[in-house]
Amino acid sequence: MESLKGKVALVTGAASGLGEATALALSAAGATVVTVDVNEQGLARVIEEVKKASPESFSIVADVANWEQVSAAVDRVVQKLKTLDILINNAGIDHTLPITEMTNAQWEQVIGVNLGGAFRFAKAAFQQMIWQKSGHIVNVSSTAGKRGWPEATAYCASKFGLYGLTQALVGEGRPYGIRVSLVAPGGMRTHFFDRFEVPPDPEKLNDPKNVADLIVFIVSQPPDSVINEVLICSMNETSWP
Repeated sequence: MESLKGKVALVTGAASGLGEATALALSAAGATVVTVDVNEQGLARVIEEVKKASPESFSIVADVANWEQVSAAVDRVVQKLKTLDILINNAGIDHTLPITEMTNAQWEQVIGVNLGGAFRFAKAAFQQMIWQKSGHIVNVSSTAGKRGWPEATAYCASKFGLYGLTQALVGEGRPYGIRVSLVAPGGMRTHFFDRFEVPPDPEKLNDPKNVADLIVFIVSQPPDSVINEVLICSMNETSWP
């Protein structure tokens, strides 16, 4: 295991849920963490906790679906901290609807955030990581990226797409010392299920801290090793297999 002390990590979707847990776990492991989200209030709460372990950490309010904001966020990190060692593409949304009821705008929003956001941040990060000849990108997919289910067409398509994006980037990054990994969590005890009329039993969902700790383990591998893909679920998971 490599120490994360001195490493700079950027986490998207960091204002709650898995993003929050990952930002806290990375800072506890010694990394300087930049938290990114559109939720300014949530970011302020999370970064206050992150800075207790990592005082140089800071937050950026940005929309992962906006090219200019993504580029500006990465530029700010590099200008202020001189490097970008770890990128966690975690931001995600969903509209749980039958395909006949989903609007074009809702489809495009889910694809634009979940898949497009990961592409935009990876593209911006690659520029710096190629130059420094190192870096690690972790894309957060889902069991919904391995198996589709009704009323989740956009979400499943976006999460399936992250598998292809990750596999393509593995080959592109290898010559430059850039590692790319994919984490596919099952259901977690986050706000993701708040909008459900009948949410899943919390006892059948995983603690996001468990997934965050796995992400820290992945990015702590020695430079000559990479964990390309891992699926993690609660022992009581009902959606897998």
